[in-house]
Amino acid sequence: MRLRQSLVVSLAVVSGATDAIGLLALGGAFTSVMTGNMVLLGVAASSGNGARAASSGFAILAFCAGAALGARLAGTPAKDDPIWPRAVTVGLAAELVFMAAYAVGWWVTGGAPGPGVALALLLCTAVALGIQSSTVQRFGVSGMSTTYLTGTLTTVVIRLATGRGVREVWHSIEILLGLVAGAAAGTALVLLAPLLAPVLQLAVLGAVVVTAVTLAHRR
Repeated sequence: MRLRQSLVVSLAVVSGATDAIGLLALGGAFTSVMTGNMVLLGVAASSGNGARAASSGFAILAFCAGAALGARLAGTPAKDDPIWPRAVTVGLAAELVFMAAYAVGWWVTGGAPGPGVALALLLCTAVALGIQSSTVQRFGVSGMSTTYLTGTLTTVVIRLATGRGVREVWHSIEILLGLVAGAAAGTALVLLAPLLAPVLQLAVLGAVVVTAVTLAHRR
């Protein structure tokens, strides 16, 4: 269980980094926070900002496509599921393919993609995080998410406010901290060493997939 929690926190790091890179360098839209994109889409529609409307609107569609693909690959929770079902690894491997495609596009453009390429890379990452979002649901753990974390934050606040101990919600706090740490790291890379930005996402996601495969072989 502890290892699974560590891997889930790692996925939250990927989400935070990817959202930060999307906001800063790929058209100013989120890649996992679709509520935020819906707000951006409304603002863009009202203000006549066509580029922002395209970024946020297409990111929503790409995320939905990824979530549908992830659901097909990972399936639904079963009573005899192990701690880390093989289908979860399959879903994350598919996510890694989309992340790799984004990384190649990023490097080909020298870490400074133009508007058209930036939109394409944004869509790649939105599909990737859509896959991750639905794949994690295969665990069947209520409230577990690595992308849409407003509900997680709300649950933490409610439990603490009603007298529950920090230990009871620490697993959720770890995920929230992972998201923030990933966003901070992704921002730093874009600003200071843009060519290295995809390395963080690929390294962390790749480590999760390799660890999961290793565990499956040991079993």
